[in-house]
Amino acid sequence: MGIEGPFWRAIAVFRVASLAYAALLVLRAGGYARPAVAWAVVGVMAVWTVVMLVPRPAARRGPLPAADLVVTAGCLLATPYAQSRGDMFAGAIPITATWVAGPVLAYGVARGRRAGAVAAAIMSAADLWLRSGNGVDLASIPVNGAVLMFMAGVVVGHVAQLARQAEERMRRAARIEAAGRERERLARGIHDSVLQVLALVQRRGAEIGGEAAELGRLAGEQEAALRALVQAPSVARAPDPAPPPGLRGRFRSPARPRRPLVGEGTSSEPDLTGTGPVEPEADLRDLLRPYGTSRVTVSAPATPLPLPAESAREVAAAVGAALDNVARHCPEGTRAWILAEEDGGAVVVTVRDDGPGIPEGRLEQAAREGRMGVARSIRGRVADLGGTVAITSSRTGTEIELSVPVRADEGNERRS
Repeated sequence: MGIEGPFWRAIAVFRVASLAYAALLVLRAGGYARPAVAWAVVGVMAVWTVVMLVPRPAARRGPLPAADLVVTAGCLLATPYAQSRGDMFAGAIPITATWVAGPVLAYGVARGRRAGAVAAAIMSAADLWLRSGNGVDLASIPVNGAVLMFMAGVVVGHVAQLARQAEERMRRAARIEAAGRERERLARGIHDSVLQVLALVQRRGAEIGGEAAELGRLAGEQEAALRALVQAPSVARAPDPAPPPGLRGRFRSPARPRRPLVGEGTSSEPDLTGTGPVEPEADLRDLLRPYGTSRVTVSAPATPLPLPAESAREVAAAVGAALDNVARHCPEGTRAWILAEEDGGAVVVTVRDDGPGIPEGRLEQAAREGRMGVARSIRGRVADLGGTVAITSSRTGTEIELSVPVRADEGNERRS
């Protein structure tokens, strides 16, 4: 039942109180013109009130609300059989009194404000038809009851919908908090055992030298990868193809995030802007962190760097291509740094290394020889996203700056 429970309990109290009020009016009026009929209608109302007090939550969204509306309208329309025409002209309210608002409130809680408004319209139409059929001038009929019933259905339905949304958000926040606590618990255990052992192996391997130094280097890379794993939020990914043999153990390529399946990870709400379905976003930080190793340092802000999912994947692939170039063309032991930040509506990723730099004219020569690594893997990817690439190289290293607009339409304007 969740957060709807208090609403249903309040409606139950309202039904019982309204039933008692209707019975009191019949008693004060001496049973109206036909006491037997009046008390029979009150008896039906009492039985139906009991029926509506005990349904299971699933029944409240089945055919029961419609039956509730029919039974209530029937009791309302039975008023002429209990009251005389004189009672109607004297201003006597229908025999059901405020009890008629029960299904309106129930519809509002179960199905939202629109359903509550429709139920209020049906009950108000029945009331007006009842009064007009007994010769009462429509212009003289007070509409306060109909207006209040309509407002009750809309307001209660709206508040119930807001309450359900708030409950769902609280559940989501609780799940995230629980996952965070579990991650912190695991991180503490890993830090106290695995990470310390890997750090010890790295330090001792460097001291011993030889093959032990290579083992220490691999332990350092695994320590950096494991530290990034326990510090970063998890992202479902599928493994990339294995890197070329020459790159293994030097720079680690991150796993490429899988594409969402149909109906997965996308919003089912209609697009109100008229531009088609909204493309899901991804946090670029999650795609860059796996690049971190003992020789690659990844720096990203504390706040998310949201990009359309496809754009984020392409930027991450361009960064991977830049690191591949460092691994292929720079000496062993070259370090690299990745810096990601947001700057004026664009996400800027800088890849810098401390290698010997790119000789002047080398990129143009590689393009003429058909080696299109930089031209296609980096510049081509970023250009397709409407971004720009700036390459600066000197004897102290190379810096590649990738700038991609956060919004796709900004990228289209740049290309045009």
